[in-house]
Amino acid sequence: MTISEAARAGSARPLPLPAVALVGGSLAAVLAALVFPFAPAGLQWMPLLLVTVAFVITESVQLRFDFRQQTVRCSVSELGLAIGLVHLGGVWIAVARILALAVTFVLRPYSPVKACYNAAVAVVEAAVAVAVLALLPFPALTEPVAWVSLAVAVLVGDIASASMVGLAIRLTGGRPGRQYWQEQLLPMVAVGPFAVSVAIVAMLLVPLTAWAAVLMLPVAAAVVLLFRRFAAVSHERRTVEQVYDFARRIEGLSPDAAGTHELVAAVRELLNAERVALWLPPYLDQEPRLVVDAEDGVAWYDGPGDPEDLIRRRAVDPGAVGPVLVAATRADGAEQAALGRRGAHEVLGAPVATAAGEPGYLEVCDRRSDLVSFADDERAALDSMLTHVNAAIRQQQLLTQIRYDADHDRLTGLPNRQRLVAEIDQLLAADPATTRAGLILASLANHTEIVDTLGHAASDELLLVTAGLLREHAPPQAVLARMEGEQFAVLLPGLSLAATERAARRLREATSTRARVAGLDLEVSLTIGVAAAPVHGMDSGTLMQRADVALLAGAAGKGVASYHPVLDQQSLRRLQLGTEIEQAMADGQITVVFQPIIDARTSDIVSVETLVRWAHPRYGAVAPDEFIHLAEQIGRIGPLTDHVLDLALARCRRWLDQDISLSVSVNLSARCLTEPDLVERVARALRRHGVPGELLILELTEGSVVDDSVRSSTVLADLHALGLRLSMDDFGTGYSSLSQLRQLPIDEVKIDKSFVLGMSTSQGESFIARSIIELAHNLGLRVVAEGVEDELTRNALAEMGCDKLQGFLVSRPLADDRLESWLLTRAGVRSAAPGATHRRLFVRA
Repeated sequence: MTISEAARAGSARPLPLPAVALVGGSLAAVLAALVFPFAPAGLQWMPLLLVTVAFVITESVQLRFDFRQQTVRCSVSELGLAIGLVHLGGVWIAVARILALAVTFVLRPYSPVKACYNAAVAVVEAAVAVAVLALLPFPALTEPVAWVSLAVAVLVGDIASASMVGLAIRLTGGRPGRQYWQEQLLPMVAVGPFAVSVAIVAMLLVPLTAWAAVLMLPVAAAVVLLFRRFAAVSHERRTVEQVYDFARRIEGLSPDAAGTHELVAAVRELLNAERVALWLPPYLDQEPRLVVDAEDGVAWYDGPGDPEDLIRRRAVDPGAVGPVLVAATRADGAEQAALGRRGAHEVLGAPVATAAGEPGYLEVCDRRSDLVSFADDERAALDSMLTHVNAAIRQQQLLTQIRYDADHDRLTGLPNRQRLVAEIDQLLAADPATTRAGLILASLANHTEIVDTLGHAASDELLLVTAGLLREHAPPQAVLARMEGEQFAVLLPGLSLAATERAARRLREATSTRARVAGLDLEVSLTIGVAAAPVHGMDSGTLMQRADVALLAGAAGKGVASYHPVLDQQSLRRLQLGTEIEQAMADGQITVVFQPIIDARTSDIVSVETLVRWAHPRYGAVAPDEFIHLAEQIGRIGPLTDHVLDLALARCRRWLDQDISLSVSVNLSARCLTEPDLVERVARALRRHGVPGELLILELTEGSVVDDSVRSSTVLADLHALGLRLSMDDFGTGYSSLSQLRQLPIDEVKIDKSFVLGMSTSQGESFIARSIIELAHNLGLRVVAEGVEDELTRNALAEMGCDKLQGFLVSRPLADDRLESWLLTRAGVRSAAPGATHRRLFVRA
C-alpha cells in the first residue's frame, strides 16, 4: 500500500513533501533498527527473487482513489508479504518490497520525494509484520496456529501501512476520516485473507512437488484478477457516488455569480483537477463571463475565453462526440501550443448548453495527481456531470430571464417602472445631503391616435423607434426606462433643476423627427415633464408623481414643463377620490366584473375572477390600480376588499341556488395580509353567504407571498384551513422562485400575461411558460395562464400541460348581467360529477 500524492493545500500549516518524506524515513529507520537486528534472516537468492517478482506483479494491479488533494493506491501485496515472512524474514522482506517499488517507479515515474516516502511505508509495513509474527506462536507451517499468526501479522502490517499514508495526508494538510478508513480497510478485509490463504497453500504444496507451482499459478492469477475486479467496481461506485453528490450540491445553487463559481468549484473537486474554467456567452444584460476555480487561486488564464482556441473549437464543434481530451504525451504541434498557453499538460473540454443560442464551454486542466492522468473514466464522469451542469445553467438562466423580465420592458428592452424606482431610491439614498438628480417623463404625443387608426402593431413599432431615439440622444450617464403605455423616463444623476430643464429641451428637439411606420411617415413628438431632487422631493414616489404632474402641464402648454405646486391638481384629485371611496361603495359606484376561467382540457368553466371597477360621476372610469393604491395608502383597503368579497360570494351563492358549482376568485392586496382580523372577516363572509370554502380562491401577489412578515406569520395557513384555495397571481414578475412555494400553502400559480401574450411569436416566452408549468407540477401546484388571446397560444399551453386558461379568447371581463347573457349563449351544463352535488358549466365549441 503506497501514497502517490500528498496534499499541497488544506490545513493552516501543511508540511512540504520533503519534510513529510523525512518524517516517514525517520519512523522507518527507528522501526527497522528495533526489529530487523533481532529477527531471523538469511539471504536466499531464489526466495528473494520470487518474492520480489510477486511484489512487482501485485503492484501492477492497484486500487486507486482520490482523497481530497491525495491519490491513494493500494495493492494485493499481502500475497508476497506472507511468503516473505516465512522464507525471507527480517530486512530481506523490506529489500524485496523496495526493489519491486523501484521497478514500478521505472515503469510509471512519479515524484522522487514520494518514492522515498513509499519506500519508508514498505519498511514500516515489513517491520511491523515481522515484529507481530515474532510475538505470536508460529510452529510449523502445517499447523493452523501458524496460519492464524501469519494472517494477523499481515493484517497488522497493512494497518501500519495505511496509518503511514494517513499520517502523510495529515501532515500535508488533509483530514483522513471515516471515508478514508473505509476505502483502506475494505480491501484488507475482503481480499487480504484470501491472498494470505493462497500464499499458505502454495508454500505447503510446492515442497511436496514442484508441479504444484503450475497448479497455484491459476489461483494466484485469480487473486490478482479478483483484486482487479474489486478495484474496478470500487472505482465505479465512487464515481457514481461523486456524480450523485455533485448533483445534490448544485441543486440549490443561487442564480448569481457566486452560484456559478460554486458550480465550477464542484466540478474541480469531483475531477480532482488543478483548474476548471467555465465560459458563458452574453445573455440578456450580462456580458460574456469566464469563471475560473483554480488551486493556485487565479481568476483568469489564457485559452478558454478565446473563441479561436483550438481545444475550445473542437469541444463546441456540433460534430464532437463527448468531451475532448488533449494530452501533452500525444499532442501535435498545434495542440502543444494550445496546452502551452494554459501551462497545462492535459485538458478536458466539453460544450455547455445555454439559453443564449450559443454554447458555453467547460474546461478541466490537469489532475492534481502526478501519477493519475485523465482517462476514459474521467471523461465518462465529465459526460455524466454535463447533464447536471446544463440543467443548473438552464435554471440559472431561467431565473435570470424571469428577473430580467420583471424589471425590463418586454417590447423595448428598457428598464421598467419597478427598476426605475429602485434606481432613483438607490441614487438618492447614497448621499441625501448633497445628491442631485433630474427626472424627465416623456410621452409620445400622438400615440392614442396611432393605436386607434393603425392598431397596436404599428404603435409598438413607433414605440421602438422612440426608444431608439432616446438611447441615441440621451446623455451618457442617463438611465432610460419605459413606463406604462406611451411614456418613457430619463433619470439624470448629478443634474440640477436648471440643467435638467436644458437637457429636456435638447432631448425633445433631437427626437422630433419623422419615422416610417406601417408604410406611413409618422411624426415623432414628445411631451415632457421635469422634476428634480432635492427641490421637488427626495424619494422615487414623490419625484415621479411630480414629474407626472409636470407632464400633464407640458401636454397643455409648449411641450416641456417643470413641476410647480400650482400644477398639483393630481394631488387634489387623489384627495377627493380618497374621501369618496366609502360612499362610492355604498352608492354602487364601485362594482365588480367577472372574467371566466376554463379547464384547458375539458373547456369546463371552473371559476371566474372578480375584478373591481369604479365608475366616478365626475372623473369617469377610474383605473383600478389608482384607487386600489390610494385605498392602501389611506387605510381603506380592508373595507374595499370586504366589499369585493361580498359581491363575489353573493354571485357564487346565486349559482349554487341554481344547482351550479362555480368558484370565484378575489384578489388580496399585500396590505390585507398584515391585517390581524383578515381570517375572521373571510370566515364570516363565507358563513354569511352560505358558500363552502372550496368555492373561493384568494389571489395573492408574488411580493406579498415572499414578504418576510407574511412568511413568518400563520395567516396563509389559517386562510387555507378555511378550505379555500390560495393562488399566486402574476407569477414571474417578482423576485420569488417556485422553490420558495414548498414552504407555503399555495395551491396554484398564475403565469403572468406578459409571458403568455408573446408565446405565439417568441420561443423564449414559450420556454419560460413551459419551465414554469413543469416546475409547478413537480411541486404539486396547478397552473393558470393569463392573457390567452388566440387559438395558437391556447393549443400550445394545453400541449404543455397547463391546467386552466384565462383571457380574451375565452371572454373579456363582464358585468353581472352581461355574464349571465354570455353564459346563456356560450355555455352548456354538465351533470354533476360522481361524488359531487352540483352541476357544472362548460364552453360550447
